[in-house]
Amino acid sequence: MQKVYAPNGSDVSAGTYECADCGYEYSNQSKKSLPPCPQRLDSVHVQNGWKILSGQGDAVEDPYPTKSGK
Repeated sequence: MQKVYAPNGSDVSAGTYECADCGYEYSNQSKKSLPPCPQRLDSVHVQNGWKILSGQGDAVEDPYPTKSGK
């Protein structure tokens, strides 16, 4: 089952992501951590994550970026 949501800071593959709060689209060309939405200061953001439009989303090796113990 493919994931449809990735929280800020998740390690993801290249793809296109949409802010779960405001709809801002972000394209990631290489594997890296998802940043916070750049529009988070302009409007209320409570979900603090991204909808996965294309790409693999949250990496299996880092499923929960806010949990410690790595």
